[in-house]
Amino acid sequence: MPHVIVKLYPGRSEEQKQHCTQRIVEALIETLNTDDRSISVSFEEIPKEMWKEEVFVPDIIEKKELLLKKPGYNMD
Repeated sequence: MPHVIVKLYPGRSEEQKQHCTQRIVEALIETLNTDDRSISVSFEEIPKEMWKEEVFVPDIIEKKELLLKKPGYNMD
């Protein structure tokens, strides 16, 4: 039952989010041998000024052992 949460800055269109969702779903079906019924995807728009406290620290820094793809930036 994969559930994917995409956190990003505001500004993407609904069409872009739908396209991204479809690509994520296709990748999960192909790589994890799951089916469409078991997949859910959500988007959380986080303002740039809130990124560090709402995403970077809790989801990236404090959970770095879970990251399979690390970001190429830091927020010093």
